[in-house]
Amino acid sequence: MKTKMKLIASLRIWVVIYPSITLFLFLFGETISGLPLYLRTGILTLSLVPWMVFVGLPFVDLIIRLLSPKADKS
Repeated sequence: MKTKMKLIASLRIWVVIYPSITLFLFLFGETISGLPLYLRTGILTLSLVPWMVFVGLPFVDLIIRLLSPKADKS
């Protein structure tokens, strides 16, 4: 994978993961704050990894496809 593609992939992931983690911690941060760190991390990753794979990244890809200029096929 070329550097440009890696950069684009990392940006796509960041665009989904940053707001997702922020929202998760806003909603559930106090509730899980009493748990040990390894359990909080487990709960966070168990919920956000499927969200990223099945909802977040496909949504970002759809937005990118809709916003990107279409090649003229004449």
